[in-house]
Amino acid sequence: MSNQGDFVKKSFEKRLALAYADLSGALKGAADFLVANPLDVVTRPLRTVSRNSGVSPAAFSRLAKALGYEDFEALREEMRDKIDRRVNNFATRAEQLQKQHEYGADRFVDLHLDACQSNLRQTVAALDHAELERTVEELAGARKVLLLGALGSTGVIEYLSYMANFCADNWVLANRMGASLGGALTGLDQRDVLLIVTKPPFASNVIKAAKLAQQLDVFVVVITDSHMCPALEFASAAFVVPTESPQFFSSYVATLFLIETIIGMVVGRSGALAQERIAEVELRNRQMAEVWSE
Repeated sequence: MSNQGDFVKKSFEKRLALAYADLSGALKGAADFLVANPLDVVTRPLRTVSRNSGVSPAAFSRLAKALGYEDFEALREEMRDKIDRRVNNFATRAEQLQKQHEYGADRFVDLHLDACQSNLRQTVAALDHAELERTVEELAGARKVLLLGALGSTGVIEYLSYMANFCADNWVLANRMGASLGGALTGLDQRDVLLIVTKPPFASNVIKAAKLAQQLDVFVVVITDSHMCPALEFASAAFVVPTESPQFFSSYVATLFLIETIIGMVVGRSGALAQERIAEVELRNRQMAEVWSE
C-alpha cells in the first residue's frame, strides 16, 4: 500500500490512481461504485450506498483511510466539491449535446471554455512535480523512447512524436501504419522508456504493451484520465488528467498541456545537442521545401 504521506494535498483521483492497484477486492469494489455513482454516494446515507453497491459500510470507511482521508465523510466532502459527471457513454452524451443546441452556439462555446479552463486548473493543482521531474529525467536520459497511443489518443501521440523529433532522434512511434507493435517492443530494456497516452475506451493492445514493457524492466509512463485505467498497474510513473467537456467525447486540452510541458522540460535539460538538432531539422525542412519560404 502507498505511504499515507504520499497522498498529502493530492486530489481524490490522484490518490486513487496511486493506490488502486494495491487495494483489496472489496476496496476496489467500493472505489468503482464511488466513481461510477458520485451523486448517490454524496447525497444518500452510507447504509443506502452500501445496500445499492453490495459493499459493506466498513469497506467504504477503510477505502477512505487507505486513500489518506480522516474518514469517509471527509472523502465525501471532497466529492461534493467536484463530482465526476462522466458516467454516460458517447451516444448518450451526444443526445444531451443535441438537446442543449437550442441554447445556441454562444452557450456551447462558454460551456466548453469553462470545462477546458477547469481541466487545466485541476491538472496544475494536482500535478505531482516530483513525479514529473523523475519522468523528464528518464525521458532525457533514455536510450530509446517508444510512444504509444490508440483510438482517440492516436493524434495526440503523433503530435508528441512530431515535437520530439525536432530535439531528439531516439523517440519513435510504436504504431505507425503497418508497423508491428511486437517488433517495436523487441529489444527494449531498463535503458528505455515507453510513454503511453490512453483514455476510455482503452485499447487492448496498449494495455498489453504496458504489461510486457514492465516485464522487460522498461520505464513505463502512463497518461490517462481514469484511475481504473488497466495500464496504471504497470506504470513506473502515471499522470491522471481531467477530460471533462460538454462535448460527446473527452477533451484532450489538459493532456496536450501536459505533453507540451514534458517536451519543454526535456529540451530545457538536453543542452546544446538538442539546440543543434532543432536548427538542423529546420535547415533540412527548408532544403526539402517542406515549409514555405520566400
